[in-house]
Amino acid sequence: MAESSARQRLTSDQRNSFLAAVLGWTMDAFDYFIVVFVYADIAKSFGMGKADVAFITTATLIMRPVGALLFGLWADRVGRRIPLMVDVIFYSIVGFLCAFAPNFTVLLILRLLYGIGMGGEWGLGAALAMEKIPVKRRGFFSGMLQEGYSFGYLLASLASLLILDWAGLSWRWLFALSIIPALISLIIRARVKESEVWESTREKMRVTRTSIKDILLDPKIIRRFVYLVLLMTAFNWMSHGTQDVYPTFLSSHTNGGAGLSTTTATWIAVIYNIGAIAGGLIFGSLSERFGRRYTIAFCAVLGLPIVPLFALSTTAAMLCLGAFLMQVMVQGAWGVIPAHLTEMSPDAIRGFYPGVTYQLGNCLAAFNLPIQESLAESHGYPFALMVTVIPVLVVVTVLTLVGKEAKGISFGSDRTISAPATTDG
Repeated sequence: MAESSARQRLTSDQRNSFLAAVLGWTMDAFDYFIVVFVYADIAKSFGMGKADVAFITTATLIMRPVGALLFGLWADRVGRRIPLMVDVIFYSIVGFLCAFAPNFTVLLILRLLYGIGMGGEWGLGAALAMEKIPVKRRGFFSGMLQEGYSFGYLLASLASLLILDWAGLSWRWLFALSIIPALISLIIRARVKESEVWESTREKMRVTRTSIKDILLDPKIIRRFVYLVLLMTAFNWMSHGTQDVYPTFLSSHTNGGAGLSTTTATWIAVIYNIGAIAGGLIFGSLSERFGRRYTIAFCAVLGLPIVPLFALSTTAAMLCLGAFLMQVMVQGAWGVIPAHLTEMSPDAIRGFYPGVTYQLGNCLAAFNLPIQESLAESHGYPFALMVTVIPVLVVVTVLTLVGKEAKGISFGSDRTISAPATTDG
């Protein structure tokens, strides 16, 4: 994509591509976080312990790399549009069926399948959107895209209030609602054109006789892949460590919980997700000026002094302030990631590379909620939050600063496919 003015307006195709990616990512978060809000209710329905039912979040995350791999490789071979549309249809149906699960085993199987579907969403959606966005606007739209996740969490919070608290309906209704944003995403995505970067890259690979396998086995690409998996593991520990158990901590009357009403805890979740959205937009934009790595490290470092306010406060007001500031920093760092990962990905495997590195990191961080629940049972929620959040903020800072970045790279100019991979003799 040619270098563009920072103020250039988006075309209708660019807007549709971006909006579909945001809605897909919003859907991902909405469906994931409704489980966070209701896993205690699910445990009660099926006569199980909370820590046992919390494993369904782990099951979903474990299967995401499978989806990222399958849909990513497919997208690198045939283009972004069709795999994305098939993916949306698949996870929409599976997510809706969760509302009718007769027992925990069926719900677990559906969540495993849902993880495969959602594993394909982020990488492909981000790749297609970032390949179409003007170069100098990637930072801002990266932040906006990533905060679709926080917006999904916000919608899950509001849906929880509406369905559970105000209407008094079952947790099953939340899963039934999840099909609505997914179908909207599908309708918009059907109007999106294929990525021009992908088309030009495939033609270049044909001319140079370079295969996807050639690029995947490049030692430099492998080293970068391992580094990005480690980075995304730390990032996912950071986000899930500050989000997943927090609503339960706020409303729990045992294990050092804040003992707030469910309604108050949910409103706090609404407020800290507003902070998350603001953080992603602000720091995603600032990464264009200060660079991807320094912006991420700045956010992670600023998160450290907020941890005591976030985990040890005893009043609703201070807990709300701590959670708001923490999510500004955590999601401020995350707002840089769609641009950072897609810029670090080779053109020929951009469908596969960012999604799989992201989802493998998610998989390795998948035991966060059960671990925090176990720590809370033995040492209390404040301890569980402190001991998991502080180290990961430090790790995110260090890993980010020792790595590299490719801010402003022109997609479609990848040197890994500039020469034939083999020569016939």
